[in-house]
Amino acid sequence: MLVALELHSVEQLRAALDAGADARAPIKGKAPVNWLTEMYSRGDDFSACLQILLDRGAVLDDPAVAPILLNDADGIAAAVRAQPSLLDHRTTMVSAFTPLVGASLLHVAAEYGNANVARVLIELGADVDARAAVDEFGLNGHTPIFHTVNSSFNRSAPILQMLLDAGARSDITVPGISWGKGFEWETTFFDVTPVSYAQCGLYPQMHRAEADIYDNVRKLLAAAGRPVPPLGNVPNRYLDPKPA
Repeated sequence: MLVALELHSVEQLRAALDAGADARAPIKGKAPVNWLTEMYSRGDDFSACLQILLDRGAVLDDPAVAPILLNDADGIAAAVRAQPSLLDHRTTMVSAFTPLVGASLLHVAAEYGNANVARVLIELGADVDARAAVDEFGLNGHTPIFHTVNSSFNRSAPILQMLLDAGARSDITVPGISWGKGFEWETTFFDVTPVSYAQCGLYPQMHRAEADIYDNVRKLLAAAGRPVPPLGNVPNRYLDPKPA
């Protein structure tokens, strides 16, 4: 079950459940649905795996995030029309990367790279500069754009562009972000802007592609009306083995 959840293997997950695994029974003290949402991986089959678990009786800690995690555009549109206050809803989830504490639904969509629901939320009037909660040290308080600038496999790049097109600020500064809170790769970054946070993707613990990072930095600088200089000096070059 855990391997299936980590790999987002629809076939393996369905096979495990068909063989008698319980979609609600805790594994090592944690519900399978929380294993899925808290895993390092991000991908297109995440939503399919979540749907299987929900169909087999799993329940999310906050049901309001279900259409967001399922990337269900029609579902979130109907939910918001029925309950407009969802645009201001705040939720808290364990996140392997940028924190989701006191986060809006748009923060969640941006973190998981679910562009279908992000587009709908923006079209329905979600605040593109909504702030997440601030912790006892004054850290976080970031906007959804921070979730998009150094995402896994640059999955959230389309949402970055959506946010910029909708007027999201690319020059906002937060006192710090506690990236990967509670995980072995936990790192605290201080005095963070979307540009500086994008550059954090070049740190080895983030495992992000340099080409993607530079592309995002260019977008952010251009959106702020700043000159975009050549970005040919790769900061990590000195770590590469010298040619023979």
